[in-house]
Amino acid sequence: MEKIDIYEGITVKALLDSGTTGVFMDKRLVAKQGFKLKKLARPLVVKNIDRTYNSREAITHQVKVNVYYRNHVERMRMDVYNLGKINIILEMP
Repeated sequence: MEKIDIYEGITVKALLDSGTTGVFMDKRLVAKQGFKLKKLARPLVVKNIDRTYNSREAITHQVKVNVYYRNHVERMRMDVYNLGKINIILEMP
């Protein structure tokens, strides 16, 4: 993964999740690595797999990154959220 603003690369492990509806980065990783945050115009409310609302805070920021995997590169916007022990969650179609 690469920070877009300073083109600094870091290596992270990601969870591929066929049940998620987005791409997420843990807020602690964002703070530790110094990613540039972009505030969302409106907060996004998070729903659990059973469609109930998550009791944690809403998503208020995103980061823009380049993701590298083998010979593939893709620019992504990731929602920043408290993911617990996971650094990145990638939506798998």
